[in-house]
Amino acid sequence: MGFTRTPAAGTAPEEAYLAILAGIRGGRYQPGERLIPEAIAQELAMSRMPVREAFQRLANEGLVVIRPNRGCVVAGLTIDEIYETFEIRSVLEGLAVRLAMPRIDAAVLAELDDHLSRMQRAGEIGADDWLARHQAFHAYICGLSQRPKLVAQIAALHIAVEPYMRVWLHHVAHPTTATQRQNEIVAAIRSGDAARAETVMREHVMRTAPRLAEFLRSAPHLATGPRPPRPAQMPASGPG
Repeated sequence: MGFTRTPAAGTAPEEAYLAILAGIRGGRYQPGERLIPEAIAQELAMSRMPVREAFQRLANEGLVVIRPNRGCVVAGLTIDEIYETFEIRSVLEGLAVRLAMPRIDAAVLAELDDHLSRMQRAGEIGADDWLARHQAFHAYICGLSQRPKLVAQIAALHIAVEPYMRVWLHHVAHPTTATQRQNEIVAAIRSGDAARAETVMREHVMRTAPRLAEFLRSAPHLATGPRPPRPAQMPASGPG
């Protein structure tokens, strides 16, 4: 299970929320795109009110922006904001793996190895499958921290950059060779050294930021706003 939302008891607002969230995560709704409540309501066979409630919930999570005279617009990230998202993710996921270390046992290590195998196989299929397995790997480790609020914050950060990651993986990244860095995380966890595991996780997450930013510089329509200075060297590694 990756970083997903848990549905409520089948309410219309929840159904609308999950449908729109899936559209944002999957790239159907692009950053800067206006969401038309009438069209979404018709597609979901419901009234506009649940859709508008879903818009408000998504706005509270920072995934859309509700603007006067423009309605609801899918939120976009500047390259600076993408950097910041990865910086925050690196700290929080480092904390999560440190908190998880007392719960590491043979069964957990076997599950982590299974995650690596599933990621490797998914990379041979395509970017979408690999990204889902990659997120499931991170979600499993973070879940071991047993800190629900921490996991929820990490999940929101993954979702914020997912549309950009998805496009990037389709165009320039190579999931078939991207599992090596996840192997390093598992090796650090297997060592039993909490400080090392935290450091490896933080470095792993931050490796992605400059590579994703470089791609977005070549496709400026995918991100808006000022761009940070070009990094001196691009790390040769898989996505974090």
